[in-house]
Amino acid sequence: MQQLTVIAFVAASFLFANIRHAKSADINSDKQALLAFAASLPHGRKLNWSFTTPVCTSWVGVTCTPDKSRVQTLRLPAVGLFGPIPSDTLGKLDALEVLSLRSNRLTVDLPPDVGSIPALHSLYLQHNNLSGIIPTSLSSSLTFLDLSYNTFDGEIPLKVQNLSQLIALLLQNNSLSGPIPDLQLPKLRHLNLSNNNLSGPIPPSLQKFPASSFLGNAFLCGFPLEPCSGTAPSPSPPSPSKTKKSFWKKISRGVMIAIAAGGGVLLLILILLLLICIFKRKKHTEPTTASSKGKAVAAGRAENPKEDYSSGVQEAERNKLVFFEGSSYNFDLEDLLRASAEVLGKGSCGTTYKAVLEDGITVVVKRLKEVVVGKKDFEQQMEIIGRVGQHQNVAPLRAYYYSKDEKLFVYDYVQSGSLAAVLHGNKAAGRDPLDWETRVKISLGVARGIAHLHAEGGGKFIHGNIKASNVLLSQNHDGCVSEFGLAQLMTASQTPTRLVGYRAPEVLETKKSTQKSDVYSFGVLLLEMLTGKAPLRSPGGEDSIEHLPRWVQSVVREEWTAEVFDVDLLRHPNIEDEMVQMLQVAMACVAIVPDQRPKMEEVIRRITDIRNSYSSGTRTPLEDRPKDETVQAP
Repeated sequence: MQQLTVIAFVAASFLFANIRHAKSADINSDKQALLAFAASLPHGRKLNWSFTTPVCTSWVGVTCTPDKSRVQTLRLPAVGLFGPIPSDTLGKLDALEVLSLRSNRLTVDLPPDVGSIPALHSLYLQHNNLSGIIPTSLSSSLTFLDLSYNTFDGEIPLKVQNLSQLIALLLQNNSLSGPIPDLQLPKLRHLNLSNNNLSGPIPPSLQKFPASSFLGNAFLCGFPLEPCSGTAPSPSPPSPSKTKKSFWKKISRGVMIAIAAGGGVLLLILILLLLICIFKRKKHTEPTTASSKGKAVAAGRAENPKEDYSSGVQEAERNKLVFFEGSSYNFDLEDLLRASAEVLGKGSCGTTYKAVLEDGITVVVKRLKEVVVGKKDFEQQMEIIGRVGQHQNVAPLRAYYYSKDEKLFVYDYVQSGSLAAVLHGNKAAGRDPLDWETRVKISLGVARGIAHLHAEGGGKFIHGNIKASNVLLSQNHDGCVSEFGLAQLMTASQTPTRLVGYRAPEVLETKKSTQKSDVYSFGVLLLEMLTGKAPLRSPGGEDSIEHLPRWVQSVVREEWTAEVFDVDLLRHPNIEDEMVQMLQVAMACVAIVPDQRPKMEEVIRRITDIRNSYSSGTRTPLEDRPKDETVQAP
């Protein structure tokens, strides 16, 4: 009886200890483990981890469970981690499901407590300098194990065959030796053991994989490689050497010389033809590299959009994605090129794609075209763009990639879309049109964003491409200007005919944008929101007028001003005064003479006054207002 009491007491103590540990394992313990990991391991790229910031919403590379109670994924690829992975840090994250530390400079052994995290199903440690043996204590939940491009040695652990959920096993480019275990893994779909020191026969269970999975192992044999010694070789046809020998004996020496001479002449002719073909092909393709690439991209867009912005990326530069300070993203170019892509639109600066990465992160990738500046000037402009992009009404550039043949920009993906889509697409989609208050709010946000850009960069910075599709809307309908500063990188080519309506008259003549031309484009944008008509060339389109300012002037001169406004706005009562005032602001912005246009600070003041006048006194309806008291057309 006394022994039973002791056993019960020990069991209760053990159970209590486990319950206590389970309760103590929370987001705070995960936070301490991550901070200990970061403190013990030097890293080139600064991590914004600290005691004072919340783990789940602001830490780079960290994703939590939906209830934010535990850390679920940790992705730190290519952040410059250097040295051995400290034990008793990451191993404490017992709710961790995905761990990616690839493309760093991690060294020495892989701590056993990392690979054995119970919830871990994906472990990415490729492209490091890890060594030693592969730990035998691996999580039974693993579905994806990538330890390639390290210096692991020893044998492949037999316990790998216990990972019944494993889908991918990638161990290539290490120093593994010994035989390959007979891995009876029913779900295994991807296997790569190439470029190691493995030996012996390939197990029957793995012979379904291609030869590329096993190449680079000199002492490995069996299907799909060469047969192992001692096995019966496949039957071969009888050797014709004797027949050939007797045949050549029957031919005279003169005939043999003639055959040899004729063969030499024929070979010389073939070489000359080959050189001519190569010369012609090189001459034909060199001058048209850019245009032919564009045609190829256009032709392949429907089949594989992902290749649209990855075709020009060179293999040696695939990790040169440059992030701006403050960016919370934690992927590299390899992730970006593997992402699924969807074309969002094509503009004067290039093609825009929606890219969904493997971990579900969605970004916007802009593939630039006709960039005329060199790398040094390009990078200097990137520094300016990164500095001036810190404003709530400016959509920041998050990262860029530069190579001789390809230039990519990475932006946040905004679910609400652009002003162009919301303003002109709502009717077709059956959604409610934008009301007056929302349009005023958007216009004020855009004006503040442009004013900020004009004030930065020594007062010389310009946007250069203001249009409705470059105005992004937040969930609260705050207007943010995007794609700023690209005009300085592009060739001053002919403006696309569809976009002439946004361009100031002097820009169409000189091909050079200024802050005053930005004001003109903003005025056109105001007219677009007031009239509901797009300033685009669209034959037969009722909702588009190429020269919107000219049309508004003609209506103001010849008819009542009410005919100008979007019919969806006229349904709202008591806003006539504000609409007329906003129309006056727009017409001032689109003055023909640049010096007569107001500065953006003045525009902000006038729009703010309009917004504050919602609760003002009585208004005169537009239909009772004399023509000369509405808008004076310039």
